[in-house]
Amino acid sequence: MELVIHRDEKKIGGSLVEIRSGSSRIVVDPGLPYEGEARGVDGVLVSRADPDHYLLQGHISPDIPAYMSRGAKELIDITGMFSSLKSRLGNVSVISKPGPFAVGEFMITPYPVDHSAFDALAFLIEAGGKRVFYSGDFRGHMGKSLLFARMVKDPPIGVDCFLMGGTTHMRGESDFPDERAVERRIEEILKGKGNIKFLFASSVNIDRLLSAYRACHRTGSIFVIDLYTAYILDKLRKVYKNIPEFDPKNMAVRFTRAYADKLEEAGLRDLLYVYNKRKIDIFDIGRKKERILMLAGDNPVFPVTLKELGGSEGAKIVYSMWEGYLTEKFRAYAAGKGISIETVHTSGHADADDLKKFASAMNPKTLIPIHTPDPDQYPALFNNVKVLADKEIFCV
Repeated sequence: MELVIHRDEKKIGGSLVEIRSGSSRIVVDPGLPYEGEARGVDGVLVSRADPDHYLLQGHISPDIPAYMSRGAKELIDITGMFSSLKSRLGNVSVISKPGPFAVGEFMITPYPVDHSAFDALAFLIEAGGKRVFYSGDFRGHMGKSLLFARMVKDPPIGVDCFLMGGTTHMRGESDFPDERAVERRIEEILKGKGNIKFLFASSVNIDRLLSAYRACHRTGSIFVIDLYTAYILDKLRKVYKNIPEFDPKNMAVRFTRAYADKLEEAGLRDLLYVYNKRKIDIFDIGRKKERILMLAGDNPVFPVTLKELGGSEGAKIVYSMWEGYLTEKFRAYAAGKGISIETVHTSGHADADDLKKFASAMNPKTLIPIHTPDPDQYPALFNNVKVLADKEIFCV
């Protein structure tokens, strides 16, 4: 078996891993950006619904089957409907049950992992008597930490090569070690008096949305989401029982013409009538602003929202995303509007301790860093490390 990291070894984003055995070839997590089109492979494995890891239009031949979880497929389809990230998923095989499946000469075993991208997977890839484990992105500090504990307690044995991601292992410790801490702080903020609160968070970070909703429910606040987010939650609720029905007293939907048009274009006009029962307009938001937590993760729309509301002095942004996205330009803009910003976030990725636990449990013959800006620091942290250059062929 041979593997090649075409692009990803020393950065975050634009993942593309190729694994070969005999006459078979698979690609794992081809993401944006990607120049050219992948052809002549037996299948594609998609670990999660992050744009830098899934199939995008023009990047993969529609004849090639793509294997992913149900949640990943739903999120990719919905994102393609509402945004410019148009995917071409005409040949998807949804991984709906545990256990191995064949792709060419490969035997693939999916493992559910916890990550901020919903319903993420890791993969054990076997062929020619060799075993490669691809971790994808994972974490061990969240509500679904049982998945990580189970993996550490009962890992695959005899792993020849472990492709281990480590996006955040060199970042400092967070003030919020897990999702429960994030939820408690959002609740504390909502208990305070003052102007409207805005939540900057990804619409596909389902754990964060549920934390915000629970905090609103306990404080009698109203969580205002957009049509895109409402559609995501409704679609996933039909498949996953752990996503609850939402009390209309504590969740409302704000309509925008752009998103309403997207639903009509998709033949989902009836949903507009369904969501109309939960609709809240800008006048009501302004009238109830002391009780409002509004999802506002789309920076280009945010200034328009402030203009429509008027009077932003004393408002607060709960910034619940990676702080690297928070530019000094935006900080200055918010300060000029009299809006304070507080970062309330826990990472979607494992910390150094959990990476060490995972690597120790896996005990691979070779550990290869992937999806990290710090591969050269891995030898000091883990055993049997091999740092590959992009496009270097590694014989397993």
